[in-house]
Amino acid sequence: MLAVLTLAAAYADAIGDFTSSRAINAPQAAVLIYDLKNDREIASHNLDKPLIPASIMKAVTTATLLEKVGAGYRYVTPVYMTGRIDDGTLDGNILVEASGDPSINTSNTPQTPDFITEIVDALKALKVTAIKGRIIVDESRFPGPAINPQWSPGDLPHAYGTGTHGFNFEDNSSGRRSVADPAGVFRTRLTSALRNAGIQVGGAQIDDHGRKHLLGEHRSAPVDEIMRSCMMRSDNQFAEAMLRLVGDKYGKTGTVEEGARQETEFWKHRDASMQGVRIVDGSGLSRSNRVTARFMGDVLGRMARNPYYASFFPLAGAEGTLKKFLADTELAEWVAMKTGSMKGIQCYAGYKLDEDYAPTHVVVVIMNEMSDRAAARAQVEKLLLATFGSPAAEPQTDN
Repeated sequence: MLAVLTLAAAYADAIGDFTSSRAINAPQAAVLIYDLKNDREIASHNLDKPLIPASIMKAVTTATLLEKVGAGYRYVTPVYMTGRIDDGTLDGNILVEASGDPSINTSNTPQTPDFITEIVDALKALKVTAIKGRIIVDESRFPGPAINPQWSPGDLPHAYGTGTHGFNFEDNSSGRRSVADPAGVFRTRLTSALRNAGIQVGGAQIDDHGRKHLLGEHRSAPVDEIMRSCMMRSDNQFAEAMLRLVGDKYGKTGTVEEGARQETEFWKHRDASMQGVRIVDGSGLSRSNRVTARFMGDVLGRMARNPYYASFFPLAGAEGTLKKFLADTELAEWVAMKTGSMKGIQCYAGYKLDEDYAPTHVVVVIMNEMSDRAAARAQVEKLLLATFGSPAAEPQTDN
């Protein structure tokens, strides 16, 4: 029993040191460290304080979709011809039915076959040399707005603030700038590729009368690979597309608003603590989102049983947005967390791991209204080292 009391005091000292630091605005910060094996909270502060989560919102988005569709789900984008082929001429249009896939022709991982090449090769196999009609992209399954009205206007011109559409192409960006009409870019690129392959596009207005014949399908990588890429790189566009898919598959329509509503209902029905929680996007780019440490702990605690989920989180000192965090310490590669940062905000959510990379503890740290990011980050490292480093790494039992 004495060992347990000693550990409890050590945990209390660690959280006390954290909240009393000048680098931390304690009333605007929250902490939860939860021992999954022994089903007990070992450190906490402001558990029910609603705070801005920034990009740790992606941990909720990926968790929701993973629970809904499973790790093996793939986006499927069908391509149709809407007329007959007569002597090498398609008397109709090429119709792409948008699936919401955020990864088509992405420059990041996971990469799949070039969508334009797939279409060109399929038409060449049918010996098509001309298309009388147009290239049409149907995005009706995922209606607008592509830009979340809750986002800051200052973010929108940048690649990280690009919109998420029914049809996404080449990360909806060009260099570091956002692209407003990725379907338009795709149509231009495809038209050029077809002409280079000896297939002319006439562009005539042809009514297809609802007739269509499948030309082919573009299949994404399994969604767990898309989620891993999203979490490692903190990709806003990927996250927003996943939230839209939640709305499309389980709600009335593939809008971000419907996805947020369905996500809220999902966790409410799984007894997560929803008091003070407000979800308005999938990426955390909006400052209108609110979560509590208790809610994040409920999500992470449930998802700790999923064999894929913890692998999405960057390893401290080794990967992604956590590469420099806890580097060259005894906790490097033993902690996996999603980071979240905005002006005045720094957040962490994830797990302490065992030697098999299985979660042993839930870790949530949310800091709002802070002034010195580097100092605040150092305090989080100090908290985790005091909690999990020797000798507290292996808590004793009172048997």
